[in-house]
Amino acid sequence: MLTAVAMLAFAGNSILCRLALAQTAIDAASFASLRLVSGALMLAVVVRSRAGGAGRSGDWLSALALFAYAATFSFAYTALPAGTGALLLFGAVQVTMIGHGLLQGERLGRLQMLGFVAACGGLVALMLPGIHATSVWASLLMAAAGACWGVYSLRGRGSKSPLAVTAGNFWRASVLAIVLSAVLVRWAEVDAKGYAYAVASGALTSGLGYVVWYTALRGLKSTQAAIVQLTVPAIAALGGVALLGETLTLQLVVTSAIVLGGVALVIVGVAR
Repeated sequence: MLTAVAMLAFAGNSILCRLALAQTAIDAASFASLRLVSGALMLAVVVRSRAGGAGRSGDWLSALALFAYAATFSFAYTALPAGTGALLLFGAVQVTMIGHGLLQGERLGRLQMLGFVAACGGLVALMLPGIHATSVWASLLMAAAGACWGVYSLRGRGSKSPLAVTAGNFWRASVLAIVLSAVLVRWAEVDAKGYAYAVASGALTSGLGYVVWYTALRGLKSTQAAIVQLTVPAIAALGGVALLGETLTLQLVVTSAIVLGGVALVIVGVAR
């Protein structure tokens, strides 16, 4: 149940961001800032209620990666549907982490390498004109967001207190996001509904979402945790269809199968 809730929360980030930027007047920088600030507040409350001292955890390099992810994520969703964005994000995260392993000397079997190449090829196909011909720049931004999240995840591996570290990094990333909003203030738009979506994304689907996920991880094997995340782009795509009126195209379904199937081959092979 906790795992299911966490996956819904992670997919909810894509849906809320796209909903805010497509149907309200809020700008991307303001969305990113409100998301990080509200997420930091929620995580601080949870962590302090458990152990205290959240502010001392984390570091500025990880916070920079987190900020870069949140900012590029928000700007990308000004032009990408929820499902396409979530698939690009997830695929780029996994490719970044697998690629890091290869650079560190890890070796993949033939089937795993086939899966890795397929995942990379599927991502390239998503970014080429065809699905959304005017959104190549947004696709590149979302791929960059995934790479930043992959770096953030790699830096957080082995943390004894992942929730406290995440809370500290959210605070630091919030400072960077506020600076970005100040720089882009002339393009800022005030929209109460958009602000509400941003706060919900930060406090609920991000802040509480991570709390639920880290709790669920105690009962999951690493392979199970990796495989279950394959459901996030699918949930986001279905949510986009149901809540945003987006179209589920055959091309998106095929590329999703290639990317997610390729990642699954690598994950299962590594586990074996």
